[in-house]
Amino acid sequence: MQQRVKFFYRQFIKQPLWFKLVVPLCFISSVLFSSSLFTQPIYGSLSKLAAAIFFCVFGYKLRSNKKLSILFYVFALICLILAWTSWE
Repeated sequence: MQQRVKFFYRQFIKQPLWFKLVVPLCFISSVLFSSSLFTQPIYGSLSKLAAAIFFCVFGYKLRSNKKLSILFYVFALICLILAWTSWE
C-alpha cells in the first residue's frame, strides 16, 4: 500500500505546474462547497462546476487514451448539466 502511494506521489510530482495547481484546487473546492458548512444552492452548483473542471483537466491530460479521455469529458458534461440545473 505504501509503495502505491509513493508511486502516485512521484507521478503527480512529474506533472506540469498548471496541473499541480488546478487539480488539488478543484478537488478541495468541490469537497468544501459540497459540505454542510455551505447550505445555499449556489455553493452546490459551484461544487459541481469545480468537479467538471477537475474532470476536464484529467480528460485533457489523458488525451492519448481516447476512451478514457472521452469518459472524463462525459463526466465533466454531466457535472456541468447538474451545476446548471442546481443553479438558482
